[in-house]
Amino acid sequence: MPKVALYNMEGRVIGDIELNDAIFGVEVNNALMHQAVVNHLANLRQGTVATKNRSLVRGGGRKPWRQKGTGRARHGSIRSPIWRGGGVVFGPMPRSYKYSMPKKARRAALKSALSAKVRDGEIIVVDQLALTEVKTKNMFKVLKALNAEQKPLIVLDEWDRNIELSTRNIPNTTLTKSTGLNVYDVLNHKNVILTKAAVAKLEEVLA
Repeated sequence: MPKVALYNMEGRVIGDIELNDAIFGVEVNNALMHQAVVNHLANLRQGTVATKNRSLVRGGGRKPWRQKGTGRARHGSIRSPIWRGGGVVFGPMPRSYKYSMPKKARRAALKSALSAKVRDGEIIVVDQLALTEVKTKNMFKVLKALNAEQKPLIVLDEWDRNIELSTRNIPNTTLTKSTGLNVYDVLNHKNVILTKAAVAKLEEVLA
């Protein structure tokens, strides 16, 4: 089983913690992680972009001139795509980009991402994270003590309002719950800070 140091909020090592080998010590599957990231980003797309085709553009109901005898090319509408101000041919229309990965594949990708972070020494386990008041400076001191002020991902087992409000003004810092953890967030951050309780919750859910 992989073993990592257990820190307190002052950045001191207070012991070790053994991580579940089936979650934090699996073989890293880069292809599966890539699939999970693409899936996550696709599900974030709004899909609200739209253009007007010839049936949606205002006007053009009357034939601009008679079919024969004018010497000009025949036309049926001034909103034809070949006219200025006409409709767009095969333009983007509102659609959903969402699709789902199999549950087993999602879990395997998350295990690979967490294992990669353990392998690279970018997992930090903290005994607990708690603030008595809402203060960004205090939260930044904790991150600095843990040597994780550069783009950290903080994972809690339960939502903490003081931590949430103290974290949101720190640049490139993301706060999430263990139940909402995803591959994109894990790979998109330099360090992953987990509370001891969050590790237990992850091992309970993913094991």
